[in-house]
Amino acid sequence: MSRIGKIPIDIPPEVSVDIVENKVTAKGKLGELSLDVDPCIKLNLKDGKLLLTPISDSKRYKAKHGLYRSLLDNIVIGVSKGFSKTLEIVGVGYRASKKGKAIEILAGYSNPVILEEIDGITFDVPDNTTIVVSGVDKQKVGEVASKIRSIRKPEPYKGKGIRYKGEIIRRKAGKAAAAAVK
Repeated sequence: MSRIGKIPIDIPPEVSVDIVENKVTAKGKLGELSLDVDPCIKLNLKDGKLLLTPISDSKRYKAKHGLYRSLLDNIVIGVSKGFSKTLEIVGVGYRASKKGKAIEILAGYSNPVILEEIDGITFDVPDNTTIVVSGVDKQKVGEVASKIRSIRKPEPYKGKGIRYKGEIIRRKAGKAAAAAVK
């Protein structure tokens, strides 16, 4: 059995979970998400805990056991607390600003890059070098944050670009350091 799959999912009191056949729907204060679970996984909802069990001990079912437990846990956390990713913008003249429901990013290109909000995802710009992407669906939040980061990935020589908060960029010495050694 999967070690992760064995752990029951705690359902907070403000979240309601409905199971119809193999479709799980969770409703909370932040929204509603649903997931179709593979029929090889049995679902039991008892006393505010959701427990998943595979129908067989084959390797394929064990793998799906842990997968669906993680996906369902993310759904429950998403509708109750939500998810967010923070991005930092580093570089002279690089900045972001909020324009209505869109963000405008100046990242060294001749024109600014404008990104519109996707349904379920919101942008917040606390200062001009920080972008906070938040939403209910963990996968969408990560996807949108990755898309923003890909506008100008951090480069290894000066470290300029858009990076996740806390991300460590390995720096290279460059040509000037190599010439100084000789």
